[in-house]
Amino acid sequence: MKIYFECNSGISGDMSVASLLDAGADRKKLDDALSSMKLDNEFTYEIKKVQVNAIEATDFNVILPKHRHDELIEHHHHHEHRNLFDVQKIIDKAQMTSTAKELAKKIFQIVAEAEAQVHGKDISEVHFHEVGAVDSIADIVSFAVLFDDLNPDEVYFSPLTEGRGTIECQHGTLNVPVPAVCAIAQKYKLPLKLTDNEGEMVTPTGAAIAASLYTGKKLPDEIIIKKVGCGAGKRKYKNPVLRVILFD
Repeated sequence: MKIYFECNSGISGDMSVASLLDAGADRKKLDDALSSMKLDNEFTYEIKKVQVNAIEATDFNVILPKHRHDELIEHHHHHEHRNLFDVQKIIDKAQMTSTAKELAKKIFQIVAEAEAQVHGKDISEVHFHEVGAVDSIADIVSFAVLFDDLNPDEVYFSPLTEGRGTIECQHGTLNVPVPAVCAIAQKYKLPLKLTDNEGEMVTPTGAAIAASLYTGKKLPDEIIIKKVGCGAGKRKYKNPVLRVILFD
């Protein structure tokens, strides 16, 4: 079996997880992996069906309890300032295969290297302390587990469609594509398709997922579709869906 990531609406961590769930990856393996990380006090999550332009898709939503959200924003708790080594330890203790752990670590390594580059820091100094850090751990571990469950023998990507303008984050106002996405796309030769859509369509986690699997292979002219999965995005643009196609 082969898999094609159709990134005409960009790619993010939650969209990637949702698309694999929608394509039939094992929900129980995801549940077991996330519960085994023992981060229950830091987040919960929900998986549900939603309509995007009248088409049914799956939504994967990581939820931070309000008091945790506020604590993370204020950076009061030292243990939330996790570096790459801390994240790797969390992955190591998770209930998932060695192949899934390797993929999860690879994705986080790609993100950390990009953040180190754009901020001019050593990789050991990069701390995942934004509100998005816990989301990223959940997204990346979930994606690795589900991708490993599907176990495709070949992977294909369309160009990653990106928007324009600016976004607000902990570091202030950033241009789209954000610096980390640019760094990942440059290093791993990811094809970006720049559009006039307003806002961020490719997140650093999404770019890192693509980079971890990207081979540059061109999609065959003819395919026999086995399954299609649609992962809903949360940004407000015309068609926020990441579609994956499983085929022979």
